[in-house]
Formats: sequence, structure tokens, C-alpha cells
Amino acid sequence: MSDTTQAVNQAFNSSDASRVLPLSRARVILAFFSIYVIWGSTYLAIRYAVADIPPLFTAGIRHLTAGSILLLWCLAKGLRPTLAQIRASIIIGFFFFLVGHGLLHWAETVVPSGLAALLIAIEPIIVFLMASAAARTWKLNGMLVAGILLGLAGVGVLVGGTIFEAARGSTIGAVAIIISAISWSAGIIYSRQSKLSGNPMLLSALSLLSGCVMLLITGLLVGEARGFSFAHVSTRAWLALAYLIVFGSVVAFTAYNWLLEHYSPTLVATHTYVNPIVAVLLGWLYGGEVITVKVIFAAVMVIGAVILVDRGTNRLPSNP
Repeated sequence: MSDTTQAVNQAFNSSDASRVLPLSRARVILAFFSIYVIWGSTYLAIRYAVADIPPLFTAGIRHLTAGSILLLWCLAKGLRPTLAQIRASIIIGFFFFLVGHGLLHWAETVVPSGLAALLIAIEPIIVFLMASAAARTWKLNGMLVAGILLGLAGVGVLVGGTIFEAARGSTIGAVAIIISAISWSAGIIYSRQSKLSGNPMLLSALSLLSGCVMLLITGLLVGEARGFSFAHVSTRAWLALAYLIVFGSVVAFTAYNWLLEHYSPTLVATHTYVNPIVAVLLGWLYGGEVITVKVIFAAVMVIGAVILVDRGTNRLPSNP
């Protein structure tokens, strides 16, 4: 799950995302590597970080630091937020970061990172369903119906399998991730309907900062500070948190927005197919997570469902 969905929607309105300019091949490769591999690797990094740092504190510190870096960058460029942007950022921060990332970080204390990535991958399907419900217009075709049903079946395989696993709380964690994906999708719908104009980086910085305030306050209210000491945090957890801040938020965020300025949104969105694969493989290689036949089967179902929904959406007739 990325930190830049709001920026994506603004970028669609503020630039011609379909044009392709002559670019350095190395720069393009590095940019796609960032959104394919780095974003896919953040699931394992989250698991490492929350092993020693309370999950809401982990997400709050991550977004506080990344949001501050981006805001300082925007202020240095002379950008200033409006009251409407600040108000919207609070709502988006709630959906994206308090509920969306808060639940995801908490769930990864009991759920393998690969499973988390696969469950989050159904987000495009949820966005389509919520957008159709909000517009009260259901435009469907064979690909969309097949994708939705296949995605739901894939989630059923993943969640149903956790019931029989020994890890305590794994089923609750899986359900929390689904709620996280629903909340993130609601944030996407709101950000589209808010029709805010302005620099996408500034809007994302504001949302990150508003979300981090809510995360840190909630963490204090639920008692995450009790018994926690930064002195007991392992080097691996600190490195994972630093990785999430620098690479997961700042570097990948910048690469994502840069790609949207030069390539079509459809091409850039292919990261949603790749991220779960990267997360599952890294969890297996470095996290000791087991790739079972069930995981492989569910991965094929979920990724196939996302592809079908994406292709089916592109084939829908445009509004007159």
C-alpha cells in the first residue's frame, strides 16, 4: 500500500499523464524499480519494525518524518497550503493513515508480510465497487464480473486458511487488513470527489502529517507507550523504520509522481500486480515465511483478479 494515492488523483488533473518524453533509460529503470520492488519490500520492513516498536507508533513516526521532509521541500519551493487543503488532508489522513496504515501495521504483528500484501492487493476491486456505489451507476462487463468474483474467492482462500493456522490472532489480523484496504479505498473516493487543486506533493505532505498526529495520539490512548522504551529497540527495527521513511515514502513517492508526469497512469499502475509477488518472495527469502500451495493459488487468483478488473474498467464506455 503506497502513501501517494492522493497525489495520483491530483496528478491526473494537473498534468498530461499520457505523454512520453525522451528520458534517460537508467532513470526510468530506477523509477520503476522503486515502485515495483521498494513498495513491495515495505511489507517485510513493516514486519521488522513492528517487532520492536509499537505498530501505531511505527506508522506515526514514519509519516511524521516523511511528511516533514516533503513539507519542508514544498515550503522551500514557495508552496503554501489553503484552508480547504488542510481540511481535506485531515479527512484523507484519517482514511489513509490512521485506519489504513494503522491497521496494516498492527496486523503485521500477527500476519505474515506476504499475506498482508496479497490482501491489500484487492484494493482496486474495492475502489471500483465503492466508486460505483457512490455514483449509483453500475457499469459491468464480463471481465469486471470475473475479476470481482475471482478476487473475492482469493480473499476467501487467504482468510479461510488463517483460521487453521497456529499463529494467534492471524484471522483477526487478516480481517484488519481487509478493513485497512476498505478505509484506504474510501480515502481514494473522497480525494477524487473533493476536487482539490494544488501541488500533489504538498497535499500528500499535509495528509501524512495529519495522519501521523492521529496515529501518535491513538497510540498513546491505547497504551502503546506503557512498557515501551526506545532503548530496547533492535538495530534491525531501526533500520527497517529508516528504510520505510527514506525509501518507502520519500524515494518511491518521488519516483511515482515523476513517472506519472511522463507515462500513462495505466502503465504506472502495473506496480499493483508486482508488489504482492515481491512481498511474498522477500517474506520467504528473508522473513522465514512459508510459501504453501494455498498461498501460490491465492496469489494467482488475487493478481489475476486485479488484472481483470483493471482491463475491464478500461473497456467500460466513457461518460458522455
